[in-house]
Amino acid sequence: MSTPSHSTRRAAGVVGVAVIGSRLFGLIREVVFAAMFGAGKLLDVYIAAFRIPNLLRDLFAEGALSLAFTTLFTRTWETEGEKPAWELANLILTAMIFLMGLVCVAAIAGAPAIVEVTNFGFHNVPGKFELAVQLTRILFPFILFVSLAAAVMGMLNARFVFGVPASASTVFNIVSVVAGVGLAFAFDPGAREHWRHPVFDQRALYGVSVGVLLGGLCQLGMQLPSLFAQGFRFRWTFNLRDPRLAQLWRLMWPSLIAAATVQVNVLVNGMFASEINGGQSWLYCAFRLMQLPIGVFGVSLGTATLPAVTRAAARGDMDAFGHTARDSLRLTAFLTLPAAAGLAALAEPIIAVIYQHGRFSAHDTHQTAMALEAYAAGLAGYAAILVLRPCFYALNLPKIPLRVSLIGIAINLVMNFFNMQVLGLGHVGLALTTSAVAVINMGQLFFALRRRVDLGAGAPWIGFLARCLLAAGVCAGLAIASKLGAAHLGLPRIVGLAAGVGLGVGGYFGAARVLGLSESHEAWLLIRRRIPFLPRPA
Repeated sequence: MSTPSHSTRRAAGVVGVAVIGSRLFGLIREVVFAAMFGAGKLLDVYIAAFRIPNLLRDLFAEGALSLAFTTLFTRTWETEGEKPAWELANLILTAMIFLMGLVCVAAIAGAPAIVEVTNFGFHNVPGKFELAVQLTRILFPFILFVSLAAAVMGMLNARFVFGVPASASTVFNIVSVVAGVGLAFAFDPGAREHWRHPVFDQRALYGVSVGVLLGGLCQLGMQLPSLFAQGFRFRWTFNLRDPRLAQLWRLMWPSLIAAATVQVNVLVNGMFASEINGGQSWLYCAFRLMQLPIGVFGVSLGTATLPAVTRAAARGDMDAFGHTARDSLRLTAFLTLPAAAGLAALAEPIIAVIYQHGRFSAHDTHQTAMALEAYAAGLAGYAAILVLRPCFYALNLPKIPLRVSLIGIAINLVMNFFNMQVLGLGHVGLALTTSAVAVINMGQLFFALRRRVDLGAGAPWIGFLARCLLAAGVCAGLAIASKLGAAHLGLPRIVGLAAGVGLGVGGYFGAARVLGLSESHEAWLLIRRRIPFLPRPA
């Protein structure tokens, strides 16, 4: 019989493999669409039309609603039994179908107003605004499918079924690519006629959008057999006045408001970027690459920090609390500073190798690389926020990160206007603002937490960060030298990129050992743990 810790590690390994697969196929999906349409009118429109339902998915389906639903369902199962838990599931699923259905109908009817508010700059390119309205109407039902998929995932996780729901987003990515490309050819006769070297027009974009909807439907459908095997049977249970829905809302609203501040910043950036033809495409592709180190390091360390600091706070052991938070923050800085240096140093070859195919041109690569360099400046701040924020929830102080997020919205708006309208920095200015807001928010959270727990004196922190930055400089220098050397020798770009990554990583860890950074050993163990198919380190 498996011990609880062994079962947890095994489940984490299953989920880890599924997450890696999802991110890989998600990147493939974006590369395919970028190659089909290039960075410009068509890809801008697709990103803008998909952004609203995708943000609602992050906000409701896979954020506050998913967490609250899973918590309430698990609590009901454990305290009242199986039958009341399934009744609760039917009540909530029915309410979701009804309410999300109303949202979709309202959004389809109000699509022109939605696009006007969020992408007013599309009027600068003939036909771009009208196409965005049409695609918004096609794509908005996506939120209904993924909301239900997230609820089903919550029920399965509560019943200790992890593999199938964790793989659902991978299925979405695969289906949306296969169906999207197939339907793009079906909708676009010109592409079918020249299928060896197709040039897709906006009709193909309709096919891609329908393929994304089918992917969302499959993300839901693939989980249903596993849910039925657990004993669930859907019954329409409509009662919006049921007190259990009010209980769900009480669990949901704090996370909802905090998460909404992030989505507001995303929408504001999109509004400014809509005035640049191709701007949304360049920013989107660059930030997707930023999310890899944020997810691998920031999310993993934040997830590991929360239970430890919560346990310490519950016991009143603030020394242990501070020690855990300090160690997590140091390790976050140790891992993300070289990642930021490497992304900035190798931005252009990274973008070229991944995205520069089909209609995604060398000009698009250059513009996206500049955005990635600007985003890299805020990488450490982003990751540190994911470690700091759980500490305030453990201390039962959720209003502090909420206040910091609201301040960030104001700063984001002012800096975007200044960078775009005064300095004329274009999409790079938007990326710089995003990084600046992340660092400012991180600083506010750090000093707010430092007033409550011991995170260490200032001098040791300054010395530690100086050594990390010096080692990161070695990483960047070796990466740049390798890139230039490969170009001078006429080697393929991918060879120079691989050499730059290898030399950069090796140089960083070597410099860290010379500089006496003890986190190098712990960082290596963490990286090994994040690769599920490698033996777990002792």
